[in-house]
Amino acid sequence: MKILSLFSLGFCIAFVACNTTTTKKNVEFNSDDKAQWITDESELPKSDSLFYLDYPAPLFRKDFTTDKPVEKATLIITAAGYYKATLNGEPVGKNELDPAWTDFSTRIYFSEYDVTSQLNTGENCLGVKIGNGFYNPLPLRKWGRRNLRTDLAKVGKPTFIAKLHIEYTNGKTEEIISDTSWKYAYGPMLKNDAYLGVAYDARRDIAGWDKAGFKDSKWKPALIGEAPGGELQKAVSPGVQTTKRITPVDISSPEKGIYVVDMGVNFTGTYRIKLAGNMGDTITFRFGERIYDDGKLNPMTTVIGQIKRKGVGGPGAPEIAWQTDSYIIGSEKAAWFQPEFTYHTYRYMEVSGLKAKPELSDIEGLFFHSNVENKNSFSCSSELLNSIQEITERTFKANLISVQSDCPAREKFGYGGDLNATSESFIYNFDMQGFYRKTIYDWLDAMRDSMFVDTAPFAGVKYCGISWESAYLLTQYYVYLYYYDTELVKELYQKNIAWMDKVAYLHPDGLVDKGLGDHESMIRVPVQLTGTCHYLQCARIMETFAKEMNDKANEEKYRQLAEKLKGIVKAEFWDIPVTFKINKQTLFSALLYHDIIPENEMEAARDSLEQAIKNGPSGHFSTGIFGTKYALEALSANVSPEAVFDIVNSTEYPGWGFMIDNGATTVWETWEESDNTFSNCHPMFGTVTEWFYRWLGGIRPMPEAPGFKKFVLAPSTPEELDFVNCSYQSPYGEIISNWKKEENGTCVFKMTIPEGTTAQVSVLKNLSQEIISIKKNDKEIRDKLSVSKARNILLEEGKYEITVSE
Repeated sequence: MKILSLFSLGFCIAFVACNTTTTKKNVEFNSDDKAQWITDESELPKSDSLFYLDYPAPLFRKDFTTDKPVEKATLIITAAGYYKATLNGEPVGKNELDPAWTDFSTRIYFSEYDVTSQLNTGENCLGVKIGNGFYNPLPLRKWGRRNLRTDLAKVGKPTFIAKLHIEYTNGKTEEIISDTSWKYAYGPMLKNDAYLGVAYDARRDIAGWDKAGFKDSKWKPALIGEAPGGELQKAVSPGVQTTKRITPVDISSPEKGIYVVDMGVNFTGTYRIKLAGNMGDTITFRFGERIYDDGKLNPMTTVIGQIKRKGVGGPGAPEIAWQTDSYIIGSEKAAWFQPEFTYHTYRYMEVSGLKAKPELSDIEGLFFHSNVENKNSFSCSSELLNSIQEITERTFKANLISVQSDCPAREKFGYGGDLNATSESFIYNFDMQGFYRKTIYDWLDAMRDSMFVDTAPFAGVKYCGISWESAYLLTQYYVYLYYYDTELVKELYQKNIAWMDKVAYLHPDGLVDKGLGDHESMIRVPVQLTGTCHYLQCARIMETFAKEMNDKANEEKYRQLAEKLKGIVKAEFWDIPVTFKINKQTLFSALLYHDIIPENEMEAARDSLEQAIKNGPSGHFSTGIFGTKYALEALSANVSPEAVFDIVNSTEYPGWGFMIDNGATTVWETWEESDNTFSNCHPMFGTVTEWFYRWLGGIRPMPEAPGFKKFVLAPSTPEELDFVNCSYQSPYGEIISNWKKEENGTCVFKMTIPEGTTAQVSVLKNLSQEIISIKKNDKEIRDKLSVSKARNILLEEGKYEITVSE
């Protein structure tokens, strides 16, 4: 198995040597740097139960002087754990929860900040506080068994490294580095955990600690910390930032001394709250996605790792691991509290310990997530569809906290199955190129030579099989297809070949017989179907990548493998009647989606799928994590987009409209409503947004022309829909696909095709329709094209208005 050892090589970046006498374009950490990892003197607890005691987060400070005019000042900084940096008492940058979660033993991302405007002439102070993050997690036994302290590749005591590079106008440079000349003391944050929350004692506040002139004679010199071991690399993914401030809609009091704040929507982030009371009073906060009928908080759908009774979570763990913060009132009569180094998923916040009911203006929800660009848009005449799009976008953002999670409270893990199901959906809504590059590297670091893992970063879970780990390859393909990122293909090509060899070793006959199938399908689906289809998808991807690399031998090898796997799936699930119980919606959708059915048997497959949908509850989907994506696409492409619209635009159970009708503000983990077990904020069924863009907007990439050099514009116009406005930011510019039905029976399509691209346009719904006008940049061109009955028209860059009549 020597070929598999490629994974152990990891991925590294060569660093440019630092020039300390001349101005340089980029500031990096270099092998000859004197900057050091520094920390405090505390030691990690000797036993698991002791981790739950108070361990105040350390504050670090460094005074320095600038006595010459400054041209530019750049701070680069990262931590094993989380950090927050200030310069002269003001926050540096807007990022929260930095750095991004990675395998700290392999790679650690640093952020770069231009702090020129924050620098004083004369005395200055750099301040840094550090928290635990995913480097020093609590030993919580999720589900009674998964302990991140043993599951993660590297854990340890929080430490940080920093370098402030100052360029003076006279051409000289100076660097302020992290070393033992820094001083530290312990601050007011007694506990901090990414899952459970924080405990803050305002009596321990140290006023002005991060400003010049502060007397730190009693502070201790920083200690050299243990380097986590990972390569220091500049962040490739957008940082986590607050993008929306949410005002509560209501505050109720279900019992004396308890106040329940309704934020109006479910989201991920934190909050600001104005607190008042007597010194020493403790205010406690709990969070949940729901409330009970009596108005009390229901935190159970966000309980960490299903730890819901004594003994499950391990020694010292809470009996119920709900999201909780606490604040002890200090000397100030009124103060604003905003917790750091944690994040919660909630609509409702329970507050206890206050003397009086807070005002709405005293509380603000802070919605934060990896700040991916959000230039794409979809809206239409159906308010229900608009609401589905809204809750889907919110769910997606809530699950982007440096990894794409399946649920942002209970687990926070980057599961590959959810990524495989929804990565295209995320791409249709946001610019995901940088984020997914980071994700792919996470998978590279997480994978093992002779087994499949389920999450990246690796968190100990390893039972789902190829349909989860293949996210490593499928995500690469979607980054290639939508952004034409060939650099990534070339960089990882040999590792991809090694990964395919591993799959062949684990499944030598081709049929995938181990792992998880169509998770959360209402009827079981065997892994032999979905897993083998994912293997087939990987073979086709590698055939494409080999062609991109001009590797003829491997191109043929993977073509033959794809044909073999296609034949296996066809023989197992199509050629002979399936007599065992299976979700036939997923069965026929998967066969059609993955192009298994011969052309001369397509009519039978289409009929089978249509009948399977009709037999579903309310004639709706009963599919799971993969089957839903397949069904949306296969039913639209092979039966009718109208049939999908009728399902999506319904409030009957099961469906997205049912969720909306029952108060959902984020997408549920299951079709059935859950008030205890399943998350109410889960992206898995958010694949419906992909259908909005692909079928109602009609914007689709072409595999033979990746990156939208050439693409499809084929909008669908369901009977009950009056208009659609849809835009997508391609690598060449914005694609616009809007249409509106007029009172005279015509439908007007307004399209923008970016410069340097060509679109294959299809606007005719049936044979009774014809194109009566095509205008390009307000000039009629239909007669030149002679396309009144053409199903497909090739149009080059420009703005078009196409009118279709019955």
